[in-house]
Amino acid sequence: MSDNPKSRWIVEALELHQSSLIRYARWILSDLESAREVVQETFLRLCKEDPARVEGHLAQWLFTVCRNLAFDARKKEARMTPLGNTEIAVAPDLEDRRTVSQILLVVETLPKNQREVIYLKFQCDLSYKEISEITRLSVTNVGFLIHSAVRAIRKQMLPEATRRML
Repeated sequence: MSDNPKSRWIVEALELHQSSLIRYARWILSDLESAREVVQETFLRLCKEDPARVEGHLAQWLFTVCRNLAFDARKKEARMTPLGNTEIAVAPDLEDRRTVSQILLVVETLPKNQREVIYLKFQCDLSYKEISEITRLSVTNVGFLIHSAVRAIRKQMLPEATRRML
């Protein structure tokens, strides 16, 4: 590795964010190779960026650039993808896998904006502020969308008898 501080900065950013960005781009594009190309272009743009301009908000910058490039690529290909086709870390327990599968099916019934903020929050582990900057929604709106989505998921996942008591 080079002694150049910018090179170290790029390598560190790659190591820290590349896999999350690929998962996110794949979720948008439903194609691993296209996702990798989008993430590669994202990091090429980072190489041209002055580190001082993105200091303190590197993750938001990367996800925003990746998101914009992925949506541009998707427009060209005119494809959509369900959240259930993404790679997720699933507990080895069969019951846990069934629960995750059921949750993913419920998530697919949510409006697109709720699906996206849920994905960014729980799959990419981003804060409300980071999600706000990526999606260009207010932090309050992000919080409302996540709250509404979680409430809808919980309502559909609870047994019928429990739902009647609520």
